[in-house]
Amino acid sequence: MIRRCVYGQEAVDILTACHNRPTRGHHGANYTAKKVFDSGFYWPTIYRDAHDLVTRCDACQRQGKISQRDEMPQNAIQVCEIFDVWGIDFMGPFPSSRGNKYILVAVDYLSKWVEAKALPTNDARVVVKFLKSLFARFGTPRAIISDRGNGYCTKGQKTKQNGQNRAREWKEYKKSNPKANLS
Repeated sequence: MIRRCVYGQEAVDILTACHNRPTRGHHGANYTAKKVFDSGFYWPTIYRDAHDLVTRCDACQRQGKISQRDEMPQNAIQVCEIFDVWGIDFMGPFPSSRGNKYILVAVDYLSKWVEAKALPTNDARVVVKFLKSLFARFGTPRAIISDRGNGYCTKGQKTKQNGQNRAREWKEYKKSNPKANLS
């Protein structure tokens, strides 16, 4: 593109028009200089002149930039696949129905898919059996969220603390190979 070389007051008028006009938007020095170039004009001190104009522009100085302190914090978007995160919990005890007093409920966090099973007891043995069937059908999840109740621990995991039985933290299942967990 061929540009017309200008100087003096004509250059200042063109720079002011590219910066101050209603459709120009009071942009920064570099963008204002680009607008001058796009209009087909040039002069050797265009960047310095544009910087001087922007620093003298009252509207630009009043507006200012948004500082990092004023910006909203940005949180990373968590990528979650269906059946990656399950929440499980026991319900009950209920009055016995066909020998079952408890219900073990598992809910997928993303799809809200519900799996439930009526059980006679609320111990770790039935939880493991339930989770194995869940893993076989939906794959091994990245996380299982529970309230860490006593029903998820075997008798050997329960410890006596402060005169009460409390469950140790429930360890995660292997994630590497779901089929290895089934045996």
